Amino acid sequence: MEQAFKGTTEYVASEELMASVNVAIALKKPLLIKGEPGTGKTMLAQAVAQSLGKKLIIWNIKSTTKAQDGLYMYDTIQRLYDGQFGEEGVDDIARYIKLGKLGEAFESEEQVVLLIDEIDKADLEFPNDLLWELDQMEFYIHETKRTVKAKHRPIVIITSNAEKELPDAFLRRCIFHYIDFPNEKLMEEIVRTHYPDVEENLLHQAMQVFYEIRSMRDIRKKPSTSELIDWVNALQIGGIPYEKIQTELPFIGVVVKKDEDLATVQHKVD
Repeated sequence: MEQAFKGTTEYVASEELMASVNVAIALKKPLLIKGEPGTGKTMLAQAVAQSLGKKLIIWNIKSTTKAQDGLYMYDTIQRLYDGQFGEEGVDDIARYIKLGKLGEAFESEEQVVLLIDEIDKADLEFPNDLLWELDQMEFYIHETKRTVKAKHRPIVIITSNAEKELPDAFLRRCIFHYIDFPNEKLMEEIVRTHYPDVEENLLHQAMQVFYEIRSMRDIRKKPSTSELIDWVNALQIGGIPYEKIQTELPFIGVVVKKDEDLATVQHKVD
């Protein structure tokens, strides 16, 4: 492989995840990433771009997003407005074509990393509507009769929170990886990338409480990696002695975000 993703100083990736990224790059296929919230799915694309020295283009998907939005938009309203006020060049339709995020990635003079973030938020037809473009790396602009072909095939990373099942035809075209929630050894490594000087006892006590909360059966929203990182920071800033973490749960609202979960956690401590 010409380029290999090896993680970054800020993003600790497992061997399996690094292998999946590099296989997707080598096979020139989109990498579909799933995992519970807070496992670093979106940050992966940022880390890949940083590691390989490439520009990152982010296409954030919403419930109203259509595949066409990622290709181009024809601004008919602006053209009509310009026509009313006698602007020059109003007959040049190309002036009113604005490329979407996929179009930007195709037109880039250098290979980019394209993140299609939370694809499962869109309707069920959205992934299928992108099959041709992701396969052939081109699309047609009807208004100008121009075909936009990718100058360089982008590295495509797609994230999903598994809110909807994705179509089989789409899945067949992707390399799939599920990011498991970090075990304690990997989690300690992740936290130390952010706070290398964190006191050992404080970190271990915070992690012990954190994993105990995640294991509670009645917890509705399990705390994520980012919330542990924030909690460790709050404990450091607050100068909390590590002995009080287990018994007093200082700043626990940084970790637990629902009233009923907070009651469950505090009841266990009491």
